[in-house]
Amino acid sequence: MAIESMDTRDEETPLVVDVPESETPKNRTRDVHVLSGAFLLVFLAYGAAQNLETTVNSEGNLGTVSLGILYVSFAFFSLFASLVVRFLGSKNAVVLGTTGYWLYIAANLKPTWYTMVPVSVYMGFAASIIWVGEGTYLTSIARSHARDTNLHEGTVIGNFNGEFWAVFALHQFVGNLITLAVLPKGTEGSTSSTTSLFIVFLCSMTLGTILMCFIRKTDGKEEKVSEDSSVSFYSSLASRLKSVILPLLDIRMLLVIPLIAYSGLQQAFVWASYTKDIVNPVLGEAGVGGAMAVYGAFDAICSLAAGRLTSGIKSITIIACGGVFFQALIFLWLWLKYSATSGVLGIVYPLLMAALLGIGDGVLNTQLSALLALLFKHDTEGAFAQLKVWQSSAIAAVFFLSPAVTLQTMVGIMLVAILFSMVSFLFLTLKVEKAFS
Repeated sequence: MAIESMDTRDEETPLVVDVPESETPKNRTRDVHVLSGAFLLVFLAYGAAQNLETTVNSEGNLGTVSLGILYVSFAFFSLFASLVVRFLGSKNAVVLGTTGYWLYIAANLKPTWYTMVPVSVYMGFAASIIWVGEGTYLTSIARSHARDTNLHEGTVIGNFNGEFWAVFALHQFVGNLITLAVLPKGTEGSTSSTTSLFIVFLCSMTLGTILMCFIRKTDGKEEKVSEDSSVSFYSSLASRLKSVILPLLDIRMLLVIPLIAYSGLQQAFVWASYTKDIVNPVLGEAGVGGAMAVYGAFDAICSLAAGRLTSGIKSITIIACGGVFFQALIFLWLWLKYSATSGVLGIVYPLLMAALLGIGDGVLNTQLSALLALLFKHDTEGAFAQLKVWQSSAIAAVFFLSPAVTLQTMVGIMLVAILFSMVSFLFLTLKVEKAFS
């Protein structure tokens, strides 16, 4: 990054600032576009496959168990993901992370316990580094962009996260439309159709991985946001492992963890309970793709809008509370009086729920990323690692619980989680605002 010279000079002599071509603000916004597009191509395949997993691999609950193992592995490896990302660099981490998703889709071409379980464990590792790498990379280039363009850091972080999560959220919309096209109604159980679908997904994954290679590496200062010295990986192992625990000693992290966990719970509720207990009984398996497409569309729109409106802690508080409020309305509706009906309303109600749940998810994705980027500038990798530890732990819990509990019980758990997470989050934001003022 160019630094203005401190030497004295004549007033008439213009100051020449040499900014490397690869580090211009224009190229940083380009990197956001490329990163977002690559994640869309990778996750439109994985997201749609995950929605189908419990259906196409129902024998022996292979699909449900493999997803549970995947998210347990995700939670475990997220404890050490910041160490790996620091060693590899954020760009290399996201590129390597795509290999786990590619192998998971490939394993679905011949789904057995011997293929799905080992790949699920590896994908947990891949998912941990791709998401910590993404959060670190996006935050790093946003800070550099704000510094070089004299824009407010919170605004740039919000805009970059808004664009990324908006494009990413489209994976549910696009991926489920592909599912509907390749698996038309009445062919859900067809082996040939399922194989064709996963081959299409593999092609999308491959394109996404290739595109990911075109994001630019950040320079040393940006890449090692929290690196104190250029010591070797092995000699710094002990200090890096301590960094996994240190965020838990920060009261701000302890206060935001309940909201992080709730964000994982609400995602898993959509994947495991909403599709199985609300959509499938009314619209059938073919309707799951349509409902999830609606969910993805509203998720994308609200991710972009929420990102554009983010400017600091106060805006994050208002936007996050609004998104959670919409989801709370759905859970209260399910808790108090919802029952499946026939006719037009029987179709409209599940789609309306999908829209409001998508709004909440889009808001939580953008605002949690922006909040962690603002609060934990000294340890970006560690903060995003904690995000994925608690999110994936919550998701794994839902996958293992959902076969054993009723919809009413799951809704009760969600309402308790909302209450606890919002009390903790509001206390955090009041504490931070008071410190700033």
